[in-house]
Amino acid sequence: MKITDFKLLTFDVVGTLIDFETGVLMATRGLGGEKAKHLFDDDIYGPYLRGRDIYYGRSSYAMGDVYLHMAKELGLDSSERVAHSFQLAMLRHPAFEDSVEALRRLRKNFRLVAMTNADRTAFSAYSETLGNPFHDSVTCDETGCAKPDPNFFAFNKGRQSAFGYKQSEILHVAQSQYHDIGIAKKLGYTTCWIERRQGQAGFGGTPVPAKVETPDFHFATLAQLADAIDGELGATLKGQAGRL
Repeated sequence: MKITDFKLLTFDVVGTLIDFETGVLMATRGLGGEKAKHLFDDDIYGPYLRGRDIYYGRSSYAMGDVYLHMAKELGLDSSERVAHSFQLAMLRHPAFEDSVEALRRLRKNFRLVAMTNADRTAFSAYSETLGNPFHDSVTCDETGCAKPDPNFFAFNKGRQSAFGYKQSEILHVAQSQYHDIGIAKKLGYTTCWIERRQGQAGFGGTPVPAKVETPDFHFATLAQLADAIDGELGATLKGQAGRL
């Protein structure tokens, strides 16, 4: 199996292309007061995940409440002003340093589709940060559910079939074992795990999966995926030239 056998790449966005962990850590330490500046990463991730479980609504408005939950657990500044600033900061997460260039390279050879639990408002901000690389996008607003719900994948499968693409032509690219890799494998998709936390302990700001699934392709960065594709394309061209 070659990556270049596929025609369409579907992407998890937050965590795979957008570095939300850095965004959450920076916003918490920058806004939460003096105590927040001295918190370890895992001190922040736990309350963040518990807050997100409670306030699971659209990310463009629920993150202020997530912060207030964190502030209560951690003893941080709990003013509405700070919660509002935290909400705005969540729409300004940075991209991973390789995301924009790698997506530009991938767009030359594939249809790129975002599949994100972010709502349309939040996704629009993230897409702008990434240079608006996608040919199509599916958010929780359209699906009415969030990954790992199989209905999210079913919605996108139907949507892409309307453009003439079959499931066998789709490679799903994601960081989260919990939200993406596990369920995609179960549903019969070919998967590519971008293990952004490679070499780090734990799962950071992402829920712990019941099991770490073995993906079909595995890279530490998106740039490595783009490099592998360029390598396959180069080998194909070299082989064609040799037959002339």
